[in-house]
Amino acid sequence: MTNQNAPFYRPTGDEVALFQAAYAQRLPVMLVGPTGSGKTRFLEAMAHKAGQSSGSPGAPTPLTTISCHEDLTASDLVGRYLLDSNGTRWVDGPMTRAVREGGICYLDEVVEARKDTVVLIHSLTDHRRTLPIAKLGDTVEAHPDFLLVISYNPGYQSSVKDLKTSTRQRFVTIDFDYPEELVEAEIVAVESGVDADVAERLAAVGARLRVLASDNRTDGPSTRLLVYAAALIGHGVAEQLACAQAFGVALVEDAAHRRAALDVIAAVVKP
Repeated sequence: MTNQNAPFYRPTGDEVALFQAAYAQRLPVMLVGPTGSGKTRFLEAMAHKAGQSSGSPGAPTPLTTISCHEDLTASDLVGRYLLDSNGTRWVDGPMTRAVREGGICYLDEVVEARKDTVVLIHSLTDHRRTLPIAKLGDTVEAHPDFLLVISYNPGYQSSVKDLKTSTRQRFVTIDFDYPEELVEAEIVAVESGVDADVAERLAAVGARLRVLASDNRTDGPSTRLLVYAAALIGHGVAEQLACAQAFGVALVEDAAHRRAALDVIAAVVKP
């Protein structure tokens, strides 16, 4: 990370103090919460804070973010042999580089990765703090400044893709949810640059749509989507149109539910 400006993050509870305590002892951390609730932004802000308190004030702690998916293999994380003009050579993967050099390694939506990939991290989350590299016949000891962080959204995952208890118990868990309405309005205003009254209307419609979504067992708009709608409004798009296109239509497939969502939008925001 080369950006020296602190990422904006508005705390909603004790999450900052919890993370800082875990980081001070290099305890692995698991961020749990719905998509778009600020988990990644939170971690970016914490990396910056960790850098401020280190021996090199002003330089953020290195943050390696790996977006997990079903095709992510252990080799993608650890490394592999590559062929070049001089033969084969070993190239470290992003996790191995973080383990060797220090910093925060963030596995985003870890349950999307293959099971053998998840098992790979176990030895990094206990007293061993090591990463085995089977292809090299070697074990890498973690740098003193290395920290492993994972995230997932349990409400989104099926039981087939949930984390095993044996894995969850290896982490300090920090829970996330969408902010209270006034706090969310502040976040939307800061992130998008819209006026406070616009941000308040967007936060209000977001809260109401989440209630509607909960009743229909679907997803409501995330804070991220509210910011996107605000950005459209800031660029001249009408409020109702911005809301409808940013989340009123995209999140709702059922026709009756969609009409109800659009009615909520029409009742709260300006045309």
